[in-house]
Amino acid sequence: MNLITIFLTSIGLAMDAFAVSIGGGISIKKVTLKDYLIIATFFGGFQFLMPLLGWSGGLFFRDFILSFDHWIAFGLLSLIGGKMLYESFQDDEEEEGTDFRNLSVLLTLAIATSIDALAVGLTFSVIKTPIIEASIIIGVITFFICLFGVFIGNKFGHLFEKQAEIIGGIILIGIGVKILIEHLS
Repeated sequence: MNLITIFLTSIGLAMDAFAVSIGGGISIKKVTLKDYLIIATFFGGFQFLMPLLGWSGGLFFRDFILSFDHWIAFGLLSLIGGKMLYESFQDDEEEEGTDFRNLSVLLTLAIATSIDALAVGLTFSVIKTPIIEASIIIGVITFFICLFGVFIGNKFGHLFEKQAEIIGGIILIGIGVKILIEHLS
């Protein structure tokens, strides 16, 4: 997997965390630098760790699935992207009073938004992508996107939340299609 594909995957994976970060920016009336850094670190940190865990699990299965690994990568990325698209069109009622300054709330949200990164890590092991570099890129990009998300949420409210999930879903599906086409050619 080349650097551009890893970069685009990182952006796609960061969109759930970006949408939640917008929610954080909306819910915290007076955002401090500490708020920005804590929120972005939680989301970026878990987006860094989860691909490592998925990749490690994938090493065990790689030899068994080598002949159809591209279909697995396509399927996982398409499912994740499709889920993001589906969720972007749902009328979800936001929980009132979510405290983004509560570390257990942030931990729960960071884990929830990084499950897709776990699946991508599994995919990376199957297609033999160097995981350390990929995880660092995913974590750093998520960190900066979440910083921006808190800012956007604090300044502009709900304006971009749905669009971020739509773009992220489309990117992940596109990458799945690209992997499938490369292996079938």
